Amino acid sequence: MTDGPGTACGAAASAASVGSDDSVAPWRAPVAAGALDAVVELPGSKSLSARALLLAAVADAPTTLTGLLRSRDTELMLAALTVLGARFEDLDASGTRLRVTPAPLPLRVRTGPDGVGRIETGLAGTVMRFVPALAALADAPVVLDGDEAARRRPMAPLLDALAALGAEVTYLGEPGFLPVRVGPGDGALLRAQSARVAVDGSASSQFVSALLLLGALLPGGLELTPTGPVPSLTHVAMTVATLRERGVAVDEPGPGAGDGERTWRVHPGRPRGGQVTIEPDLSNAGPFLAAALVAGGRVSVPHWPAATTQAGDAWRELLPRMGGAVTLTGSTTDSTLTASGTGRLTGIEADLSDVGELVPTVAALATLAGAQGHASALTGIAHLRGHETDRLAALATQIRRLGGHAEETADGLVIGPAPLHGAALHAYADHRMATFAAIIGLGVEGVTLDDVECTSKTLPGFTGLWAAVLATAGGESSPRTGTGSGTVPGAQGAGA
Repeated sequence: MTDGPGTACGAAASAASVGSDDSVAPWRAPVAAGALDAVVELPGSKSLSARALLLAAVADAPTTLTGLLRSRDTELMLAALTVLGARFEDLDASGTRLRVTPAPLPLRVRTGPDGVGRIETGLAGTVMRFVPALAALADAPVVLDGDEAARRRPMAPLLDALAALGAEVTYLGEPGFLPVRVGPGDGALLRAQSARVAVDGSASSQFVSALLLLGALLPGGLELTPTGPVPSLTHVAMTVATLRERGVAVDEPGPGAGDGERTWRVHPGRPRGGQVTIEPDLSNAGPFLAAALVAGGRVSVPHWPAATTQAGDAWRELLPRMGGAVTLTGSTTDSTLTASGTGRLTGIEADLSDVGELVPTVAALATLAGAQGHASALTGIAHLRGHETDRLAALATQIRRLGGHAEETADGLVIGPAPLHGAALHAYADHRMATFAAIIGLGVEGVTLDDVECTSKTLPGFTGLWAAVLATAGGESSPRTGTGSGTVPGAQGAGA
């Protein structure tokens, strides 16, 4: 059996195109030495940062963003939006506070001598899906390309929808995938008084979000109907909420509408500028909260939003089903989520269709629960085959490398009881496969990972942050006054 899809992104995670780097020594995942007692300050949400940057780049006035994630994905988004005419100014040394001067419409592309702009997407789904929609409103065509693994991520449904709306779409490689040239065509989109389009969103909710983000910039807005089931609807809800927060009116389908019958209508109007604060990344909180269940003790994440559209808020429901306890304390404006555990885990049967990005962490806990004799079944996640790598194949392969029992199903994974042993695991250039390995390593001696640096995609400094959390085991960290907890700084200041 092969080690599954994807390629390791190597130490140079921020390079324009990445591949495995055999000269980099594997990272040895640390084993938990005892019960934890940590407070983890996390950087901003990747998903919210991407949406905030894009809307600020096309707003009616400048925007100041606070709490912005600075990672490989957001740097790629910043570079892409710069090519389309937006300007960005750091307002502090960390780069997490940023002033955005929006681009005019039509977007003025920074082109080369050939009259074409060029955008590097890396492996960032938000860049490769959100930015082509904007390129359809530009004054010149743009060529988009990315990492080797990005050329295997599906693009056809979005690009077909853009072509149906009048954009120029030319594939420069395999049809339906990067690289692709996108342009304004004859400019029909900027003249359309009524725009309607259908899109197959079954492979990614990002296709739906990309078109919703485009809709407000069209003279007559946009009516959008997905033709089939849409996974990760929480991300579509996030897009709608973000648009509304910027003053854009969006009509959502009724709760009883079925697949192919749900229509979103985005009313025209440039998003408002102003002040925007970005929530901490609740999906990235998952590995740290899970550590408390595996090692025992407690891990707390401050500034947990009282209400949010982030998929990571589901940790409040998922972790107690796997043997942990979760509490939310504080006020409605500043709450802290704490996960605690004893090291005893339970299996889970869960439909994770709306929270697919949480699956690698859930699968890691389920694998460790399997070593304690418990079975799990994760369903509704067939769309993970089109993420940074084929995550279902990658997870099944890595679990079996550890001695575990894992089987792919049509839409998920079955993880059965089996003892585990150390193994050399692969990241597949996928940040969430890297954190999967880190969680497993808490409870299994001898786990190594070929490419921990790909965590820089969404969480720079992960290894330093992880080590600081584990250093609180057995009271080894400096006590935090009044709590006895070790306070772990945000990843952007932790170093790696």
